[in-house]
Amino acid sequence: MGFVTSRANLTKYAWLSIAAALATIALKTGAWWLTGSVGLLSDAAESSVNLVAAVIALFALRIAARPEDSSHPFGHTKAEYFSAAAEGQMIFIAAVFIIWTAVERFLNPQPLDQVGIGLAISVVASIINGSVALVLLKAGRANNSLTLVADGKHLMTDVWTSAGVVVGVGLVALTGNYRLDAVVAGLVGLNIIWTGWKLLQESAAGLMDAAMPTQESTRIAEVIAGFQNDQVQFHGLRTRVSGHRAFAEIHVLVPGAWSVAQGHDLLEDVEAAVHAAVPTVTLSTHLEPLEDPRSYGDFPTEVPVDSK
Repeated sequence: MGFVTSRANLTKYAWLSIAAALATIALKTGAWWLTGSVGLLSDAAESSVNLVAAVIALFALRIAARPEDSSHPFGHTKAEYFSAAAEGQMIFIAAVFIIWTAVERFLNPQPLDQVGIGLAISVVASIINGSVALVLLKAGRANNSLTLVADGKHLMTDVWTSAGVVVGVGLVALTGNYRLDAVVAGLVGLNIIWTGWKLLQESAAGLMDAAMPTQESTRIAEVIAGFQNDQVQFHGLRTRVSGHRAFAEIHVLVPGAWSVAQGHDLLEDVEAAVHAAVPTVTLSTHLEPLEDPRSYGDFPTEVPVDSK
């Protein structure tokens, strides 16, 4: 399966996630019905949340793939952050349900039935989720899609949930201590809360126009520094990330005697070089006269552009 694809075609991964959620809901609900395990019930509940999150991801990817228009001149890419935030909230809801049912079952332990069959079904569901999660994570990172990465992480939490449940139910079968099922379910719920919190942090950072990763910002600064000389200087480099796209701006100082054509040609070359080095970034440049003191009095450079 190719992982680098057009934005519109990314929806196929959301459909894959929906199919996995439907399959695992059926399998895990069956496992809970056979065993009566609160851990397996919690696991099935999280898969239901996965289905809702996958549908949200589908809509977010469709919106994010829309081109710029008069109302959204910078595109619709931030829709992916709302999807990631929704995923984080869904994970929180699943975790609260898991912990609630775990506490109830700890206070009122009950024996489990047909443990072997229930565990086998849960393992099959985990294999499905794990495989799809790896596909989503790889595609999300290859296409710089926070939505797919969040959905992949969400499914991976489901895998860890299932692993914890399998351990808990297995311990019950080995020791006869029915409360172990609830204890493991509660611990899994706490781990899921941590994953949800990290997703919310990532989505909030994007909505707040966080800067590009240091490595990419530094790469842009290095490319720009290659154009510097006695007549050409740069300052005020700023960047921001918006979904799968990034935007940067920089001020370019040249001799005031230069013609408009000379300055324009330089800016075109700088923008082309930056785009070649970091294809996801759209660079905006502002031309200023080198001799004017006002050219230096705006804001500090985010990433230093060293002079030759």
